[in-house]
Amino acid sequence: MSLLGKLAEARAELDARYEDPWHSRVEVAVRDKDAISTAAILDLVHAPATTGTARRLAAIMRRLNFIPIKSRRLMPGGRAGNTVTRGWARPVRTMRSSPTISNANSSQQGIIP
Repeated sequence: MSLLGKLAEARAELDARYEDPWHSRVEVAVRDKDAISTAAILDLVHAPATTGTARRLAAIMRRLNFIPIKSRRLMPGGRAGNTVTRGWARPVRTMRSSPTISNANSSQQGIIP
């Protein structure tokens, strides 16, 4: 095995060992959803709505290939007033490569190329 192969294998092992315990709960909570508010996800995983937990959730949602949004439609009652809620949505188009986001799941169902 080449040096790069060994490095990739070691990195995958480290990532698996230090995976956030919320990852599986969040993944189950957002399954079959196109958009969801941050507050709703935090309620589903029974976490307090604090800045720290929102940042932790943001890292997980980016790994699940969601994009951050601001929307009135995510509020209960929707479109009423000028209240805007932050949340997450699945991308309609494939995401471009960046240093922080992998395109490994670009063949995922529901994404239009």
